[in-house]
Amino acid sequence: MANPVALTHRASWRDYLELTKPRVVALLLLTAVVGMALATPTWVAWDILIPALIGIGLMAGSAAALNHLVDRHIDARMARTLRRPLPTGSLSPRRVLMFAAIIGTLGYVILDLFVNRITALLTLASLVGYAVIYTMYLKRATPQNIVIGGLAGAAPPLLGWTAVTGEIHAFPLLLVMIVFAWTPPHFWALAVHRAKDYARAEIPMLPVTHGIDFTKTCIFLYTVLLTVICILPYLVGMSGLIYLVGVTVLNIIFLAYAWKLKFNPGKFTAWNMFKFSIWHLMLLFVLLLVDHYVR
Repeated sequence: MANPVALTHRASWRDYLELTKPRVVALLLLTAVVGMALATPTWVAWDILIPALIGIGLMAGSAAALNHLVDRHIDARMARTLRRPLPTGSLSPRRVLMFAAIIGTLGYVILDLFVNRITALLTLASLVGYAVIYTMYLKRATPQNIVIGGLAGAAPPLLGWTAVTGEIHAFPLLLVMIVFAWTPPHFWALAVHRAKDYARAEIPMLPVTHGIDFTKTCIFLYTVLLTVICILPYLVGMSGLIYLVGVTVLNIIFLAYAWKLKFNPGKFTAWNMFKFSIWHLMLLFVLLLVDHYVR
């Protein structure tokens, strides 16, 4: 029997755009731009910047579309995701797979031809890490799924650096560490807010397997760890006072959310922390960019 929603909701360009998770990709591209900028004392050459962003963006969008495809049955059982294109029947799994394959291949070719091979291969590894290792296995296998799988989403600063230099360096790896440490409190705050959804979908997120109180403790401890790691760019001479002052303010606010969530939570504390965490990461990388060109 045909999906009744599919009869009234035909596929549009917005459905394909939603598959790519454009807001997530935009944040990833910002971190990639900062990785590129920190690799050179001047502004990044346009003949590197444009193809690098297009290639990384297309491959990140491909990974997101594959995530939609693999998680379509889970998404249909969660209030937050049940209106995505696959659960509603707007797009078929076959179309989504073709779309992901086309933009992923195009992104790889652009990186390989117009940037360099190491960036293309690292971006491909990131795609496989997120779409295959995390989405198909870790997400369903362990409550530490987001900790291990978060490494794939932390790669863009390194990709930006290699796009400019063609080599791996300790500085972009430090940025990867920041995103890696940021990921658990970011996603676990959402998981606390949506714990019933994850339980209904039988996804072993930490609040489901170990309880909400334990998850809040982990969120607080990871936020403390993130605070320490965020200071390292200043300590190693990678950034200056503009970054240090700005990131200190951001970290104090993030820690305040984590403390409140653990010891005095309100109904929407977890959700508000989740929303602020996005601003935290975005503004942190903007501070790195401003600091790099002002000092």
